[in-house]
Amino acid sequence: MSQTTGQSSDSFDLEPITLAPGILRAARNIYQAYADTHGSKQVPLGVALDRYTLRGQLIFTGRPILLPHECFVPMQNIEMFDDSDEAEEG
Repeated sequence: MSQTTGQSSDSFDLEPITLAPGILRAARNIYQAYADTHGSKQVPLGVALDRYTLRGQLIFTGRPILLPHECFVPMQNIEMFDDSDEAEEG
């Protein structure tokens, strides 16, 4: 038997995580396309993104169910990502 850490299984940790710059850029582009079209009507929790095709979908409610080749990029990461950081390195 495993012990629980005190969090319910329904809790969803949105702490910033480290992802590849290409993943973050794709997620930011998906969100930006939504924001340009719809404005700031509703802010999503983040983007579910296919790591190979970089196609994604905004997630607004609930905990996303991901396929093995998908990842979830929380809005905190999208908002913190700055394309100029990568431009300076390259």
